[in-house]
Amino acid sequence: MTSPDETPELPHRQRRLLFRALHRGTKECDLMLGGFVRRHIGALSPPELDELEAIMELPDVDLADWFSGRRAAPPEVRGPLFDRIAAESAAPGAGVPEHLR
Repeated sequence: MTSPDETPELPHRQRRLLFRALHRGTKECDLMLGGFVRRHIGALSPPELDELEAIMELPDVDLADWFSGRRAAPPEVRGPLFDRIAAESAAPGAGVPEHLR
C-alpha cells in the first residue's frame, strides 16, 4: 500500500489527500476511494482536488453505497470526479488490491 512517505514527489496537498483516502475508517472506502486516489492523484487538477476534498467530507457508509451502486447518489454530491470514482468502482474487480488480481 502506498503511504504519503513513499510519494515525496507529490506536493503536500496531494500527499495529505492520498493518506486520507487510504485511511478512511472502512475497508470498502479505503479500497474504492483510496484505490482511485492512489491511481490518479498525480494527474488531478486543482478543481478536481477541490472536489476530492469535498468528497472526503462525506460519510463512508454513504460513499460505499453510492460508489458500489447500492444506492443512487443525490445530485448535490455528484460531480465529474465523483462520477469517475463511481464508474471505476463499479467495474468488475474494482477494489481488489493489485497484488490479489
